[in-house]
Amino acid sequence: MDTNALKTPATLPFKTWQAMTPAQAAHEVHARVNALSAEFRRAALAWLRPESELAAELADADASQPLHGLPYLLKDLFDLTGVPMLAGSTFLDQVRPLSTRDSAIAMRLRERGASCAGKSQLVEFASGLTGENPHYGDCPHPQFPDRLSGGSSSGSAALVAAGVVPLSIGTDTGGSVRVPAAFCGLHGFRLTPRDALIADAFSLAPTMDTAGWFTASPADMLTTWTAMVGGAPSPATPRGCYLPMSALLSSADPEIARACDEAAASWCERADPRTEGLLLESWEGSVDAYLTIGMSEANAVHRDWLAPYRDHYDPLVWQRFHDAGSYPVEKTALARAKQREMWAAWRQFFFDYDYLILPAAPCPAPRKADCTVELRRSIIRLTAPASLGGLPVLSVPVPLPSGLTGGLQVIVPVANSPVIPWILNR
Repeated sequence: MDTNALKTPATLPFKTWQAMTPAQAAHEVHARVNALSAEFRRAALAWLRPESELAAELADADASQPLHGLPYLLKDLFDLTGVPMLAGSTFLDQVRPLSTRDSAIAMRLRERGASCAGKSQLVEFASGLTGENPHYGDCPHPQFPDRLSGGSSSGSAALVAAGVVPLSIGTDTGGSVRVPAAFCGLHGFRLTPRDALIADAFSLAPTMDTAGWFTASPADMLTTWTAMVGGAPSPATPRGCYLPMSALLSSADPEIARACDEAAASWCERADPRTEGLLLESWEGSVDAYLTIGMSEANAVHRDWLAPYRDHYDPLVWQRFHDAGSYPVEKTALARAKQREMWAAWRQFFFDYDYLILPAAPCPAPRKADCTVELRRSIIRLTAPASLGGLPVLSVPVPLPSGLTGGLQVIVPVANSPVIPWILNR
């Protein structure tokens, strides 16, 4: 057991929150926030709704809806009326007008009975996978404070894992739900690009951005998925397979590799050699293709701000966005061609199978010194296939003997796949 583990308030299931009165639930959220260290609050929480306002929001919720009585946190890439959006930066509110309407996902959640308790912090402009932010502090893992929560949906994951709220909203372009879910021991779900629930978010890479969410338990994930997606009956035995960590990365943590392979094998068989070979061949070069497309699109979003606001950016984020502005046309064309090749491989795969399981991260939650370029590329090696494929993914935690966690990606062809309830009910 890791001796640096901390005791944090227990996560409470949806039913416990729903049994509280609105005033009790609002007070519980604030009490749990107040119990956090100042450093944790600053790194994880961007804005907290006043307790009286949250109680009123909860009281106004439609009690007939499946998410009634649930306080949730919204990643600060989505608008709330009258609440500034900074997207993990220090200047976005200076160049973007204050919103006069709620984002589509906030409206959907309200329709389903949930109430927004605040906005969660993130890696600046969602460009990062480990939870680092020089402006507000690197977001720590709530149980292992010498490690990081993962990102870019860092605050969303950390605050659910810390028991502050039972549900949070994130985004996932290159793994920003899947990776912090793995590091923090949560269930996560990412939707698909260009879905209505991501269309009005502040973009990192518009053709690959997706909306998603975190819960602490499979039952709560199933409730949220059914409410937000509209589920389908689960099949008796869906057809699936997995790829072991060794087929994807030779540098992964051995404990993670072993635990992920064993967990995946409890659901399905390893992919046959032909299927595995076709997938791996189509994914060759996927890391560079993902980074080329993603950063080219990010450059287009930020182009007008890179010069006048250079000193306001995280230097690493600025460099990534700036450098992408000088990519040769041929580089981007090759990346798009690789993406089309991957689409074709995925279509063939889903003709034969209902789902594919891959590991979500090559290591448990990292320490700051571990957050290298090499780690970033290793993570993207695991997450880029679904990102470039534009596919929905269920994230499932994998416990480790140390108390840390890894995670699996359950990749499906459509967001309302009946595989999701089949996995969550097992």
